[in-house]
Amino acid sequence: MDLLHACPDDHGLRTAALLRRSHPADKELQLAGLVHDLGRLLRPSERAGRALLASEAVRPLLGERVARLVRLLAPAGGSGGGLEEAGDDGHADADAVATLRQAGEAAAASGLDAGVLEDWRPLLELVAARAHPAVPAGNAIDPLGSPRGSIAGLP
Repeated sequence: MDLLHACPDDHGLRTAALLRRSHPADKELQLAGLVHDLGRLLRPSERAGRALLASEAVRPLLGERVARLVRLLAPAGGSGGGLEEAGDDGHADADAVATLRQAGEAAAASGLDAGVLEDWRPLLELVAARAHPAVPAGNAIDPLGSPRGSIAGLP
C-alpha cells in the first residue's frame, strides 16, 4: 500500500476502476491494473524493464497470475515481457492483457473519479490470501498431518 500511495498520479487506480466495471469477476485483472505502474516508482530513471520489475515486485504478495499480467503488459520489443515473449503461459491470458492495455489507455485519457486507494485494500488482502493459502493441517514437524504425529508414515 505504501508504494501505491507513493504513485504520483492515480493512473493505476483509474485503470483498476475501469476493469472493475468491465470485468467485475476477474479480481486478479483488476489488481494488475492497480499495480502495473509500480516499476516506474522502483526505478524511475529506467524505462526498459519496468514491467518485469513491477511483476517481480508483486509476485510474492499477489501471486503468479497478477505478476504475469503485469509482465505481459510490457510494450512489444521491450525488455522482460510482451505477449510475443510469453510462450504458452501467455496465451491463456492474451485477452486479459489486451483488456488491461485498453483499460490503461482509457484511464490515461479519462478524468474518471476512481475513488480512493484504501477501497482496494480488502481486495489486495483477498487475492494475497488466495495466492498464499494457509499451511495445510498438521504442524511444523509434520506439515502433512500424518496420523498419530508420525512423519511420512513412520511410527
